[in-house]
Amino acid sequence: MPSKTVSDAELARFDAMAAGWWDQQGPMRALHRMNPARIGWIAERVERRFAGHSGLSLLDVGCGGGIAAEALAARGFQVLGIDAAAATIGVARGHAERRGLPVAYRVATAEAVLAEGSRFSVVTALEVIEHVPDPGAFVTVLGRLLEPGGMLFLSTLNRTGRSFIAGKIGAEYLLRWLPVGTHDWRRFITPVELATELRRAGLHLADLAGLSPDPLRGGWRVTADLSVNYLAAAHAR
Repeated sequence: MPSKTVSDAELARFDAMAAGWWDQQGPMRALHRMNPARIGWIAERVERRFAGHSGLSLLDVGCGGGIAAEALAARGFQVLGIDAAAATIGVARGHAERRGLPVAYRVATAEAVLAEGSRFSVVTALEVIEHVPDPGAFVTVLGRLLEPGGMLFLSTLNRTGRSFIAGKIGAEYLLRWLPVGTHDWRRFITPVELATELRRAGLHLADLAGLSPDPLRGGWRVTADLSVNYLAAAHAR
């Protein structure tokens, strides 16, 4: 039976790009540039809720080559990164070992980890939900992976005219920030749609923020503009 949270076509696409995960001028350069802003936003909200984050268990779902997982481990989280793309997990393990970072990685789906009975203080799924076959089922699984009172963080792209121009045409065809075909604009999810799925999963949407390129500094920054890239934080009830 096909998985509702993992697309075989998407797995093949990202496995084919595995070797380029840590090339900061390669196919993942947009993730490298936005990572400090998104990780900082996540860490601030965890700090507020838990009065610190050192030693908290964190599951990074769809971790890819480990760009977010390594940054989170460096902040003191106990990180398990999972991805169904085996070649990508191989890249993540090798990079973390070379840096001496205590990140655990597994080739696994979120459903498989849930079936084992594992629960986490924090779950992240960054730039993932727009690639899964059934976003609602995905959010439900993520919510069930949280401990009581835990936090879920997602980042994704809004489905707007501006995101079609900037996040699809601009990023893939004009600026070449991403390989052509990385995104299907029709699968982008609006904040209202995401809030609905979170509510159905028994989660409370606590915060939203936009992520925008910062040409002057060469990176990205957190903004109030949700029209293209955005972050969401939710709490388990």
